[in-house]
Amino acid sequence: MATNETREFPGTYLFDSKMAKKGYGLNKMCYSFNNQEARDEFNADPDAYCDKFNLSDAQKVAIKEKDIIAMLREGGSIYYLAKYAGLLKLNMQDIGALQTGMSVDEFKDMLVKNGRGDV
Repeated sequence: MATNETREFPGTYLFDSKMAKKGYGLNKMCYSFNNQEARDEFNADPDAYCDKFNLSDAQKVAIKEKDIIAMLREGGSIYYLAKYAGLLKLNMQDIGALQTGMSVDEFKDMLVKNGRGDV
């Protein structure tokens, strides 16, 4: 049953073709973090590295402020942003907590309560 209905869920951002286009450079940059050389280059000069991927001003601010939620709003795909989050020593539970406005412990408890296993 196909539908065009879009449901809003607090803390989530619809990643559609418009967002994919908006976040192309940001996601490409985050994907590059699979390679140690890219991580080293970014850490040496984050501004120059962001320029290399033609990030928008809003995306650069989000990177500078380490604001994962702002990156999602600016077209970031969580799958690629996870690579950047790794540079910040964040894991997916940390990001989930940010998205839901919970503490990390509250988020982990919610996962366990909802049958998501022992995290």
